[in-house]
Amino acid sequence: MTLDKQVRLLRSRGMTIADENKAKEVLLDVGYYRLGFYWFPFEKTYPAKQNRTHEFVAGANFDDAVKLYYFDYKLRSILAFYINRIEINFRNFLTYTLSNNYTDNPQWFVDDTVVAEQFASTFDSTVYTASFKLNSVIRQHHRVHQEDTYAPAWKTIEYMTFGSVINLYKAIKDRRLKIEIANHYGIRYIEVVENYLEIVRELRNYCAHGNVLYDFVPFKYIRRGPAEVRGARNFRNLNGSIAVVLYMLKQVSINRYNEMVEEIKALIRHYSQSPKVAEIIANISGLDASNVK
Repeated sequence: MTLDKQVRLLRSRGMTIADENKAKEVLLDVGYYRLGFYWFPFEKTYPAKQNRTHEFVAGANFDDAVKLYYFDYKLRSILAFYINRIEINFRNFLTYTLSNNYTDNPQWFVDDTVVAEQFASTFDSTVYTASFKLNSVIRQHHRVHQEDTYAPAWKTIEYMTFGSVINLYKAIKDRRLKIEIANHYGIRYIEVVENYLEIVRELRNYCAHGNVLYDFVPFKYIRRGPAEVRGARNFRNLNGSIAVVLYMLKQVSINRYNEMVEEIKALIRHYSQSPKVAEIIANISGLDASNVK
């Protein structure tokens, strides 16, 4: 469908487009389909995803949908930056803790006396695959140490995905070590730290793949814990999930935590200048500059 037809279609469905040339520029840049996720809340049948009429409520404005898109885009950038700090810290602390506990066993991550047999037995097919071994550091290790089946923990775990590192934590048999790691992040229960890590990982993947954030719903409810998520709906929305990220980041670096709080507050304030966008951010995301902490 040409840009002219896209504009006519949106107008026929009740959307206000003040600057047609600018709208065409955005449609060509971002795409009609992707922008559709951001004008969805302005549709009469929202939030129903079945039997959508695609008709807009009175006052629906193309510019507001674009603002919601850029709110999402900038929030992904903020989250990706700070989640990376959490991921690196957790990866390093897990490796440090276990490697210093098993000093004579640099491949402890595949030892079924240390980790669950299921994790160890499937490591080659799920982690240490042919493509994984193409990594230049891993390849160089095996070139020099041809007798090693695996590179040592401090090399191997460095290149594992965050999801695989979380699965490694879950697979550790010694609960004492798992609790030690949980306690390092100010968390008392293993189940809570695993839940928090999964929330962080899910948000990380959303950011990495450019997924829509404002209506983010984690697969599992956020567990009660030191992140102090309040209000029933926040246990499964973006606001509660960001509270988990902020909590974990605070355990890593108070300075980075303070920076993230201020950046998110500033972002919310900026896009809340549009009343309709402010309403979506508050009602769907659950976010408000006053409750980001």
